[in-house]
This record gives sequence, C-alpha cells and structure tokens, in this order.
Amino acid sequence: MTIARTICLGFLAVIAVGTLLLMLPFSSHDGSWTNPIIALFTSTSAVCVTGLIVVDTGTYFSFWGQLIIMLLIQVGGLGYMTTTTFLILLVGRRFDLRQKLAIKESFDRPFLQGNSQSLIRSIIATTLLFELAGAIIMLNEFSQKHETLEALWFAVFHSISAWNNAGFALLKDSLVSYQSSFSINFAITMLIIFGGIGYQVIIEMYLFLSHKITQKQERMIFSLNFKVVTSTTLLLLISGTIVFLLIEYNNTDTLAPLNFKDKLLAAWFQSVTTRTAGFNSIDISQMTIAGLFITMGLMFVGASPSGTGGGIKTTTLRILSDCTRSVLRGNDEVVMYKREVPISLVLKAVAVVFGSTNLVVLITFSISFIEASLNPDFFEVNFNSLQVLFEVISAFATVGLSTGITASLSPFSQLLLVLTMYTGRVGVLLLMAAIVGDSRPRVIQYPEETLLVG
Repeated sequence: MTIARTICLGFLAVIAVGTLLLMLPFSSHDGSWTNPIIALFTSTSAVCVTGLIVVDTGTYFSFWGQLIIMLLIQVGGLGYMTTTTFLILLVGRRFDLRQKLAIKESFDRPFLQGNSQSLIRSIIATTLLFELAGAIIMLNEFSQKHETLEALWFAVFHSISAWNNAGFALLKDSLVSYQSSFSINFAITMLIIFGGIGYQVIIEMYLFLSHKITQKQERMIFSLNFKVVTSTTLLLLISGTIVFLLIEYNNTDTLAPLNFKDKLLAAWFQSVTTRTAGFNSIDISQMTIAGLFITMGLMFVGASPSGTGGGIKTTTLRILSDCTRSVLRGNDEVVMYKREVPISLVLKAVAVVFGSTNLVVLITFSISFIEASLNPDFFEVNFNSLQVLFEVISAFATVGLSTGITASLSPFSQLLLVLTMYTGRVGVLLLMAAIVGDSRPRVIQYPEETLLVG
C-alpha cells in the first residue's frame, strides 16, 4: 500500500469510527439514535476540521457527543499519521522508515530534519501548550455567563476547535454574542493564526527566540518557507481586515450598529477566521455580495503547509503570483528572497490550483443540478447559486463559514459536501496519488517544441 493510500484510508477510518459513535443514543441530547447522514456529516466535518454543521452542536449533541467531536477535531487537526505515531511512541515502540516517510508526506515536508520522534513530541507539546493558554485566556469571559464547569468546558472546547482551525462552536450564534470581547477575540484569532501557519514556522520562531535569549553571536538564517508563509499571512490578514472594514462599514446587518473599536475588532476577526477557521462574530448570511466574494477568495487560499487549516495554501498563492511576475518581466525562473524555486514546485502549485478549481466548479454544478432537479422552485424560494458556491468553497478549504443553507440541502448534496471536505483535508494531489498509485519515472526524453499561450 502506498503512503498516500495509508494516509487517505487512515482519515476514512477515523471518520467511520466517529460516525458510529455519534450515531449512538448517548451522543445525542435527547438520547435517541442519530440519523446516519447527520452523524457522517458531523464526523467528517470534525475530522477534516471544517466546522460546517447540519445540526446545532451545542443543543443537538450531549456532553459525550460534544466530547467525541472535540477528540475528532484534535485527531483531524494533528493528522492521522501524527496521532498514530504519537500513540506508538507512548507504548514504547519504534517506528520505521515507512512511517517517517508518511509523516513527511502528511506534513508536506520535503525532508525530515533531526530526530523524527523529537519532531512528533514537539508537535504534540506545541499543540497542548497553545490550547491550554487559549483556554485559560477565555475561561474568565465564559465564566461571566456560564457556571464554572460549563465555562471550563466551553473554554477547552473552543480553544481546541480554534487551534485546529475547525470552527465548531457550542453557541448557536457561534461567537456573535462575544463580538465585543477582546479576550475571546484575541484568544481565538491567535490560536487560528498560529494553528494555521504550520509547525515548521513555529519551530523556527522558537529557535530564533532561543538565539536571542541566549545571546548567541551567530546569525540565524530563516528558511524560504518561513519567509514566504509569514509575509503572505501578514499581508492577507492586514489587507483582509481593511477590505472587510470598508465593505461592511455601513451594512446595517453586520458592522454599522457597532462603534469603531468593535467594527475594527469584527473586521479583524472576519479576516482571520476566513483562514479556514469557521468561527464568525457577524452574521455571514447578511454580508454584502462584495463581502461574500472577498470571503470566498480568502477561504480558497486558506492556511499554510503543515498547519491545521485547508485551502490551496499561502505558499501556492505566493509561488503562482511570483511566477506571473517573472513571466511579465521576461524571466525564465521564479526567484523568491534570492532563492530560485524549483520548477517541480511551480508545476505542483499549478496542479493544486487547477485541481482545486475544477473540484469546486464540479461540486457546485452538481449540487445546483441536484437541488434544481428535486425542486424546480428551490433556488427562487430558499437561496441562490452564490450561496452554493460559498458553501462548496467553505467545505473544500475546510473553513466552516456558512450562509446557513447546509442544513436545507438534500442528503445527496450533503454527501457531496462530505466528499468535498474529505478531499480538501487530505489534499487534491494526495488523494489522486492514492487513487492512481505510485508514479513511474519517465524513461523516454521527447523533443521540445513551443506553442502559443495566452
């Protein structure tokens, strides 16, 4: 079995276990059996750290159901291979080269530096540290509206959900009721950002701070991945905040009723949460058309490689934008921060965007066709095609933001969204590699010939 198939089947196995557990009576609030479609959709959304829901998490599921969802989020955020490898380390077993290669593939790392066991331990430690810090920050705010144990549970659940960019919330309005709370907004956004930039970037940040504290004389050289991820993430966050503030400033259903401080806080939160997180502090269904389009664009880009989010990734966007700039300047190579990007990475970026775009278009068309076939007046009565596209991009990029139509879709359309969430989590190229199998090296060199483009 190929490494790609191992990872893909591993995620399917976790989704299947989660589905069975969520179907059992103890998982629902009223003690009844849960509809298999609801259980499958919720389990997939949790494992794929998406956050799209067909039932309200806080009221439909019992404490045990919510606990199962939280554990599925944790496993899905860490990744199947990381979780299983950590369990192997706990029982004292050693893992072989195949497992090391699987870890490399799941984190999209070209190579593994240093001791692989140390890498896994540092990932787990980083995860627990950030989640604990986030829960502590939010605990006081939740304690003001809820009993101590319930507030503690809310703080832990939302911290884990935010770090893993899942977007599951136990409140009916997500975080709209806390849109003016600085502590909640600060904790959630920081967890989303650091969870989405990737473990490799966080480790490099830690090493840089260690160099500063120990006052080492040698200069630390950041990797190209670090420079691209941090600069692109900052650019998207800042520009997204400004754009949302300008577009929604006078919208009476979103930012208009708020004072300037809260408007700025809500715009910042909206810019951050589109990075595959799925929480919302304003009503997404009431946003302007321009606001929805900006949200879809940011969702499609998503987080960064080896992070807990989805999308085509910030590095893919940066490679293609710099590739376009190189073509316009008449250059034959892509150079970023005085480093030439291998042509193989450029081709991979093109394949990711092409495959992702085709998947989104295909699923959007399929859902629109299915809903229109089942009820010809459905789009006129309930929602429009833009909302379908929004929902599909949200599912593919494992975001979880919704205009509120997911629960209204037919079971067939919901199953298509399940497939979309799964594909978005494991990755288009990884899924295709699992289906096609190992690639074979080309033994024949063909003559080169040009053709007209553009």
